[in-house]
Amino acid sequence: MYESFFRTLVKPAQTKIVLLILDGLGGLPLDPLGDTELETAHTPNMDALAARSALGFSLPIGPGISVGSGPGHLAIFGYDPLEYQIGRGALEALGVDFDLHKQDLAARGNFCTLDGQGLLTDRRAGRLPTEQSQKLVQELSAIKVAGVELFLKPIKEHRFAFIMRAEGLSAQLTDTDPLKLAEAPLPVRPKTAAAERSAHLVNQFIAQAQAMLKDLYPANAIMLRGFAQLPEIPSYTDMFKLKAAAVAVNGMYRGVSRLAGMEVLDLPGSSLADEFSALEAKWQDYDFFYLHYKQTDTCGESGDFDGKVRAIEAFDAQLPRLLALKPDVVIITGDHSSPALMQSHSWHPVPLLLYSKLVRADRLAKFGERSCAMGSLGIMPAKYVMPLALANAGRVAKYGA
Repeated sequence: MYESFFRTLVKPAQTKIVLLILDGLGGLPLDPLGDTELETAHTPNMDALAARSALGFSLPIGPGISVGSGPGHLAIFGYDPLEYQIGRGALEALGVDFDLHKQDLAARGNFCTLDGQGLLTDRRAGRLPTEQSQKLVQELSAIKVAGVELFLKPIKEHRFAFIMRAEGLSAQLTDTDPLKLAEAPLPVRPKTAAAERSAHLVNQFIAQAQAMLKDLYPANAIMLRGFAQLPEIPSYTDMFKLKAAAVAVNGMYRGVSRLAGMEVLDLPGSSLADEFSALEAKWQDYDFFYLHYKQTDTCGESGDFDGKVRAIEAFDAQLPRLLALKPDVVIITGDHSSPALMQSHSWHPVPLLLYSKLVRADRLAKFGERSCAMGSLGIMPAKYVMPLALANAGRVAKYGA
């Protein structure tokens, strides 16, 4: 109800908002009395901005709930992630610019490595180089399953998008990834009776793919997860009267941006510096920018504490390029936490920084979990971050007389 009411108050303005997402930003110390990755990192630029900002935490859904990147992004974009549910498969397909139809069934595919007993030794096939993955995807594209059209699109490294097109398909399917090593990939199972045909068709594809790949180490098998179909959500133009642009390298994040009605910008390359260059080049054309940085999450999920520290420092080094453009509002946070200690997404609230000339600055000298715990924003549901940003950008009318 709040979201519908808030939309009636949003108004246009000549101000610019930038949302910077360090994927999996939140962390944990390796020792209970130590520092987190963000606190360990040398971040003079974020620290200087923090002193002029309001700090706190964003909470994607609720206490104790670990979220995937899809709902985590929807929440920080200002949508209720429980009302608008988007499966990873749809996001991956949209992220590679695939024209996803409403009847299509999509999933994220992973090349993986099995041992002689058919048990997983690497869920990502050694993060297979993209060039090799592209060749394998092309070979698998020859597979035929009666009664459906199949589309396979390479994404990056070991990942690809799987799309099946036919009438009457259902996304109520289980994943094939057991999420742990030394176990065999699972068959796709229907969650409902209406999904039995879809499960049968997908399993036919998987069986043919495994036969083609069985001798091709390290990518000698595939797994599919995140089965989804295309949902409908209101666009950023309708929600917030914003002309919005997204700056992201990885397909899923480009996909969720496109689903929200943002224009996904072309990049000159795939580095973080290239992302900031794309933002600079289009600065005059949009009034909202979302910029996504993946490396923090990659290191967190790999258990690489020091690597995540270095990734945060690399991001901090680029921040002056944005600040030189003098945005009216800057938000720095993540879509979820990915502590290296856990090697996974976690339920921990995510550090949040909100800068504008209209905030009551907390004057805290460090952007980190302990400083955020003392900040005036408290622990804020992530879906309320955008309304607060819009208010700070002068884009919310007064309610009532």
